[in-house]
Amino acid sequence: MNKKLADRLATAVFYFIAGIIIALIAFLIGYILFRGITVIDWNFLTSPPRTSRPGGGIGPQLFNSFYLLLITLVITIPLSLGAGIYMAEYAKKNRFTDFLRTTIEVLASLPSIVVGLFGFLLFVNYMGWGFSIFSGALALSVFNLPLMVRVVEQSLSAVPQDQREAGLALGISRWETVKKIILPRALPGIITGIILASGRVFGEAAALIYTAGMSSPNLNFNDWNPLSPASPLNPFRPAETLAVHIWKINSEGIMPDAQEISAGSSAILVIAILFFNISARWIGRIVHKRLTAS
Repeated sequence: MNKKLADRLATAVFYFIAGIIIALIAFLIGYILFRGITVIDWNFLTSPPRTSRPGGGIGPQLFNSFYLLLITLVITIPLSLGAGIYMAEYAKKNRFTDFLRTTIEVLASLPSIVVGLFGFLLFVNYMGWGFSIFSGALALSVFNLPLMVRVVEQSLSAVPQDQREAGLALGISRWETVKKIILPRALPGIITGIILASGRVFGEAAALIYTAGMSSPNLNFNDWNPLSPASPLNPFRPAETLAVHIWKINSEGIMPDAQEISAGSSAILVIAILFFNISARWIGRIVHKRLTAS
């Protein structure tokens, strides 16, 4: 067969496969948004859910999702930065680092339900924290940390070696070189990875069913004392997130408008994840342009 013809056929096949994948994704997103967009209004976004009566909303669940995401990022970002810097800049290539990277790969591939059961045994039962935001955040940290470590390590490793050598040649210490030269250059990739990981964590349900719980107490949004049982900032209260709420409605919801609530909640979840993905690219490009200009 003619090489040019073979190349055109292969290109056509790849474009066809890509078109099928894009069409499937567009259909799924469009179907979810089409069913749920009519349900969404201010009352739906701010009011609490109802158990048996129609007209409930997702206000507490939406707040719980963002609050739990914030605590998870507060835990994982410093740990992943430290581990990623060590793996990329300080760790020597030997059996220990090879074992460490293999362990990170294994942890990154664990099903979320396994992480949830681990969190249930350790954080909920053994540590005695019960079903709480803190237990869920720690479980999500175990789930998210391997991915974040790989993102940081790959972003740092992508910085050209000559920039490291230039810093060291000027008499700057290795840590100063990492802090003032390597990290700023790797910042766009790190920020993009953090935002993409946030979308992954925001849509997680299986790990939170066993750690954060499937219920949320009546919250008093006028009480911002973290030690108060009814305070939304209390990290040791149960917290049903948006993804868990969708699962719960579809599995055991008895309200008359359960399908409408599920459709609206799913649309909000899809919009939030799309926002995370789009903002990751947008912010990454802005940071890259500013660093390039400077």
